[in-house]
Amino acid sequence: MELTETAALPLPAKELGWVTRVRTDPTLLADLANAVGGGPFHVVYPEQFTTNLAAFVDAMVTAGVDGKVYFGKKANKAACWPRACAEANTGVDVASAPELIHALANGVRGEDLVITGPSKSDDLLWLATRHRCLITVDELDELDRVIAIADAGEAVRILLRVLPPSNPNSRFGLNDNELDLAIDRCVAHRAHLRMEGFSFHLTGYSVAPRAWQASDLIDRCLAARAKGLAANSVSIGGGFAVDYVDASPWQQFLSEYQDSWFHTRKTFSGFYPYHANPAGAEMLSAILGSSVATEHSDLAAKFAQTGTRLLIEPGRALLDGCGFTAFPVLGYKPRQDYGFITASGLSLSLSEQWFASEYLPDPMLWPQQEPSTPTSACVGGSSCLETDMLSWRKIRFDRVPRRGDLLIYPNTAGYQMDSNESEFHQLPLPPKVVVTTSPERIRWRLESAGVSHRGGGHSHE
Repeated sequence: MELTETAALPLPAKELGWVTRVRTDPTLLADLANAVGGGPFHVVYPEQFTTNLAAFVDAMVTAGVDGKVYFGKKANKAACWPRACAEANTGVDVASAPELIHALANGVRGEDLVITGPSKSDDLLWLATRHRCLITVDELDELDRVIAIADAGEAVRILLRVLPPSNPNSRFGLNDNELDLAIDRCVAHRAHLRMEGFSFHLTGYSVAPRAWQASDLIDRCLAARAKGLAANSVSIGGGFAVDYVDASPWQQFLSEYQDSWFHTRKTFSGFYPYHANPAGAEMLSAILGSSVATEHSDLAAKFAQTGTRLLIEPGRALLDGCGFTAFPVLGYKPRQDYGFITASGLSLSLSEQWFASEYLPDPMLWPQQEPSTPTSACVGGSSCLETDMLSWRKIRFDRVPRRGDLLIYPNTAGYQMDSNESEFHQLPLPPKVVVTTSPERIRWRLESAGVSHRGGGHSHE
């Protein structure tokens, strides 16, 4: 089947060296597919996570700002990430008792955990208090429950989450009246309740709103200190962008976009900004370099000169370049203008579908072969549901897909891998394969569900 004008413009993903090395190995991916039993699997690379983590820490150090990085654990459930945070003496952001326990089991100390999320369970609050975790309080009745724990003689560390004026309809955070009441209660119970500052989270990926909101919360910290509270920290949350594709193909894709590029002319409410500049740690540097503080040269200077610590909670950005997903091809069905690949696995392994959107970086066929007949195809999952589509987009391939190929989706570690995977049709969850590299060899092991191990497992030379 010849390629037609219905095929979408390509969006090739940026690829790090470790991915190229694994993907171009003549046998490794086939060995992994055989080892996991022929279903889909995720490949993860903790060394890149450590590199990303160091870049965020370095951005703070370079700006002269004291603070802490907390990995947003919800972005990926693998045990190797909290283990890397423990080894780097950084923190983890958790929102449930199981996440807290999992982080502790992988070496993260309680004082290096921040507890986020609304209306936390009593068990989570109690366990977090026992381990000296920092608790983000989202509502007044939650504050009252925390105060009850503190009044019982337990020392409790908290932040107050602020409702950002730029997002007044959010269900999260305390408005100005609620903050006034919360501050008064913190003052009244400060013998065992340590109010360490404020937090916020913004949707979107813009620099300026985060800088302005952070500057405002530094002022709130100063006012709270005047009332006798510690108030020494501001958390700006996550939302650090990831730069998946280069600028030129992304801009061309957006400018020439048409519904006919998608099966059934499927429409979407929006897409993640797959090209971003600044992104990752560079976005943090841009925030800190913003001129939003009239009495200081920039936001970084305001943090430093007021003795205020910066806390951040990146998730996806720490996982940039840290993993990919391989789906075995079960079959290919050509039609008049484009075909359908049926992949072993479900769209639940690409979580953009959960947001009624599409994961746009181009998947690649493995093994690599000489180009033959250019083909465009959508990708469906192995369930009986019409809506189980990994890619609605008509993707360009330089050859015809065939049973036994692997379809490699790039850079999926951030949210795509396991945010909403399920055992639909009683299919097992895709396993994670942890890869490490040296100049001489590639080593791999299967990720356990609980604790990440330093060594052992299988190797490939």
